[in-house]
Amino acid sequence: MSEVTIRKQRIKRDSVKVRLIVFGVLAVMLILCSIFSEYLTPYDPYLQDLSIAKQGPSSEHLLGTDRYGRDMLSRVIVGSRASIFSTLLLVAIITVLGTAIGVICGWNGKVLDTVLMRISDMFLAFPGLVFALAVAGCLGGGLQNAIIALAAISWPKYARIARSQTLAQKETAWMKAAKLSGSSTVKIIFVHILPNIIGPILVTSMLDIGTMMMELAALSFLGLGAKPPIAEWGSMMSDTRSLITTSPWITFSPGIAIFISVMIFNLLGDTIRDYADPKSRGR
Repeated sequence: MSEVTIRKQRIKRDSVKVRLIVFGVLAVMLILCSIFSEYLTPYDPYLQDLSIAKQGPSSEHLLGTDRYGRDMLSRVIVGSRASIFSTLLLVAIITVLGTAIGVICGWNGKVLDTVLMRISDMFLAFPGLVFALAVAGCLGGGLQNAIIALAAISWPKYARIARSQTLAQKETAWMKAAKLSGSSTVKIIFVHILPNIIGPILVTSMLDIGTMMMELAALSFLGLGAKPPIAEWGSMMSDTRSLITTSPWITFSPGIAIFISVMIFNLLGDTIRDYADPKSRGR
């Protein structure tokens, strides 16, 4: 390998590390802001004052006020808790559920594998958001039901990844040696299989955070997620969409928050994928 090639690989590797640190810090800041959101708001996000209703952005109210005179900056900050925490909870649920089903199918095989994989095929056959709308509508709406609806349609992807990785690990020589040593099934799965398949699954879950945030916001926008007066970005946009021509800042404020958050998590996911790629690390 030439010196020029080695230098290019080193520069690329260093660039990936820098991006990982930058986007990781930004993501952590978003999460911390959502955790301490109630202490960061300049005003009470639920306090109504009709005398300043629909006031444009100013030095006093940086993002203006809504139709009830509530400070939009405060509502956007508080709304981050419902939006970001709900997204992270959803991604955690589908990652754990899908991985568990995939590992069981890959390890057990036979009838259980066939049945669960055919069920996953049925879920994958429907357009995701349309299916989520149907499930959320049947459950009656609400943020909790929106999470359940999206979890019900999102686990098959993780199950497929975990199953394929488990099947690959199952046929390795060291896995056969572990079986011959008398290790129990539980020990083999948690000690030998999961640590070796968790990388692609975690990368997929990181890349899914932005997608799940958009879909949760979409369900809330359509009235099947968080309900007013709860401050949640999707429901805030839905509640104020009729004012987009007269008071656009009211609708754009939560929309910009969604855009920035999704962009940060997507860029973080892409960077983690690049960092996990041996070629990007110069190996």
